[in-house]
Amino acid sequence: MKNYVIIGNGVASAGCIEGIRSVDPDGPITVVSEEDHDVYCRPLISYYLEGKTDQQRMRYRSPGFYERMGAKVYFGRKAVRIDSEAKTVELDDGTVLPYDALCVAAGSCPFVPPFEGLDTVPESYSFMTLDDALALDKAVKPDSKVLIVGAGLIGMKCAEGLCGRVAGLTVCDLADRVLSSILDSECAGIMQRHLEAHGIRFLLSDSVVRFDGTCAVMKSGEVVHFDILVLAVGVRANTSLIKDIGGEVNRGIVVSGRMETSVPGIYAAGDCAEGYDVSLGQNRVLAILPNAYMQGRTAGINMAGGDEAFDKGMPMNSIGFFGLHAMTAGTYEGEMYEEKGENSLKRLFTKDDLLKGFILIGLEERAGIYTSLIREKTPISSLNFEVLKKAATTTAFSPELRRKKFGGVV
Repeated sequence: MKNYVIIGNGVASAGCIEGIRSVDPDGPITVVSEEDHDVYCRPLISYYLEGKTDQQRMRYRSPGFYERMGAKVYFGRKAVRIDSEAKTVELDDGTVLPYDALCVAAGSCPFVPPFEGLDTVPESYSFMTLDDALALDKAVKPDSKVLIVGAGLIGMKCAEGLCGRVAGLTVCDLADRVLSSILDSECAGIMQRHLEAHGIRFLLSDSVVRFDGTCAVMKSGEVVHFDILVLAVGVRANTSLIKDIGGEVNRGIVVSGRMETSVPGIYAAGDCAEGYDVSLGQNRVLAILPNAYMQGRTAGINMAGGDEAFDKGMPMNSIGFFGLHAMTAGTYEGEMYEEKGENSLKRLFTKDDLLKGFILIGLEERAGIYTSLIREKTPISSLNFEVLKKAATTTAFSPELRRKKFGGVV
């Protein structure tokens, strides 16, 4: 009987557990969870700050999940060392766990630049975990002035979660726009104006030179006074467990389509893994929930002796702020088709007879159709792309393609 160990207790871990059990109903599964919580939906932590959800509704799986799956969880424990020769994992309390198949689903951690004077800030927080959200929720007061360093996805969701709960909210970023990892300047401008209309103040193309207690001195010379600091500069994949045993690591742990690392018997999945991006045609970290689950499930199936590959991953984001939604996917290369409205924008990017990516802002579209075209590498020449440009609709497909993709719906 195989003995399975999973390092991490996020969505990738849940996928791994379910993948294992789809093949092996009996082998013991051990999960190492640095957090003290059952698996939850991390993107919901901003909604917790807003009071739109609670810890119960944030669960990714229903109560009793681990018991039903026959999984033992070491809560509040951290894996500190893998011995790939002895096939053991050592925890921070000295516990040693033997394994036959191991999955590293250790996620990522906040990147904190070495700001001068950061140690003088009395109230400083990250915003990546439920514990971060709980601590921030307890700290903020109606008269709090909050400074968020970082205008990316994490920083902006934190800002939305705090907006209306505090007296002042300033967001700064070295980049010249909000959400710079997924939006260009024009698209970001639409989102920024919407956010500013809700009282969020931005200092862009600017960075903190030093902190002095509750003052931040900016590169521009401006001094920002705050009560609470949130650092949302970026994240780094947790790769050290594999790097320390000589495994191949770039920005993330390098994995095959089967989620195998370069170390025999060890798999990796989720935000710590560097998997194949079908839209780009090469490996990169794809730190989003759907990919994490599918990578974890693929790893679990293969750990248990199955044969599965996940080579359809790509960057995808669906994010909204105060009712204005943005959906993005793939890469923004090739020829661009564009439609603009007063507060909406659609961009489709095509190259080599393929849809490579899209940006949709302020639109209610069936974006899953666009996403499917990118994943499946469906030739544009096989579609009525003129129809598809205007709306994501199955009528753009030939009857044969509709039958193939949608089970006979014509």
